[in-house]
This record gives sequence, C-alpha cells and structure tokens, in this order.
Amino acid sequence: MDITEELFKLSDRGYADFQSRLTPGIPVDSMIGVRLPKLRKLAGVYFKNPEYKEFLRQLPHKYYDENLLHAILLSKEKDYDICMKEVEAFLPFIDNWAVCDTLAPKIFEKNKDDLIIKIRHWISSDRTYTCRFGIGMLMRHFLDSDFLSEYLSYPAEVHSDEYYVKMMVAWFYATALAKQWDETLPYIESGRLDKWSHNKTIQKAVESFRIPDDRKELLKEFRRK
Repeated sequence: MDITEELFKLSDRGYADFQSRLTPGIPVDSMIGVRLPKLRKLAGVYFKNPEYKEFLRQLPHKYYDENLLHAILLSKEKDYDICMKEVEAFLPFIDNWAVCDTLAPKIFEKNKDDLIIKIRHWISSDRTYTCRFGIGMLMRHFLDSDFLSEYLSYPAEVHSDEYYVKMMVAWFYATALAKQWDETLPYIESGRLDKWSHNKTIQKAVESFRIPDDRKELLKEFRRK
C-alpha cells in the first residue's frame, strides 16, 4: 500500500498553492494538493485495510496531505485506548492549524472521564498545536451536557504569545458565550483574558448567529482599548 503515491494521483497544484496561503509557515512544496473530500474518501477506503496502521507509524510524514490523512484516519478509530495512544504519538508532529483542527476522534465522545484529564495535560503543553488541540477538544466536548463551570478556567490559564493558541482561546470563549452565557460572561466582565484574546472573543461573539443582538450590544461595552 503506497499511500503517498495514491495521494499524488489526486494532486491539484492550484489547490496546493491556495492551501499554502492559508497555512503560513508550511512550504508549498510539501503540499500535494488533495482536496479534503477526496482525502476523506481515501481514508474511508484505507481504514478497511489493516495495512494503514503502518502508515500511522511513518512519522514524521513528508507531506502536509499525509498529515491531514493521518488526522482523518485517527478520527475514525473506534477503540479509545488505541486512538488515544496514536493521538498522543501524532500530536508532537502537528505543525499547522488545519491538521490540528481536522483531528477530531469520534470515540472521544464516549470516554469523557479520561478525556478531560488528557485535555488538561494538552492545554498545559508548551507545544502550540498540542495546546490548541486541547482547547479545541474542551470546546467540542465540554460546553454542552457535560459542562462544568470550572472548565472555563482552563483556557484562561494559558499564557501564550502564539497566534494559533490565542485564536483558539478566543474561539473557545465565543462558543462558550453562545452555549453557557451566564457562566462565561464574568470572564469578559472581569477581564480574565489577555487584551488580544478578550477583544477577539468579543469580535467572534458579535459575529455569531447564535448570540442574541441584545447580548452582542452588551459585549461591545467590554471592548478594551
């Protein structure tokens, strides 16, 4: 099974150029240019063949598209322990937001008690995309029926100058405002976040269709100069 060869068969150089503009710092020559629907379709085929496990062990990958495919395959894993082991092996090699945000294992939904422990560990990491992944998983899995107010404090404890971490912090709190308004608003009222993340949270919340206009007007009053 030569996965890289199959990826090149699906290459679109124009799309590779487009993707390179969206992922600063990733060399365009590391992008094969496979569109996400085709990657998902390919992952569906490979996931039925146990040989794909060998591909997961071939870290670090050379190409951006290989990393995306890796993330999609891990997201399909149905055994939680295996999935977690593979995710933790992969996280140190993630070097961009797109691969980070594509990694979203469905099996995590069924293992919340262990997951929240892992999330705390990831969020405390000094690796940009490990930290971003942890905040993303907290946002995805713990702002609805499994929500506890203490979870809101986790991203607030992150002190990073990395753009892609700060952006995820803002995304988290904007989502929290949409889903858990009463518990989240004090974080904005009291200025718990750094100025950039604070203002970006308000911007994203004001742009959200899930937050009523009267609440948006209130949030605008807390913008920091």
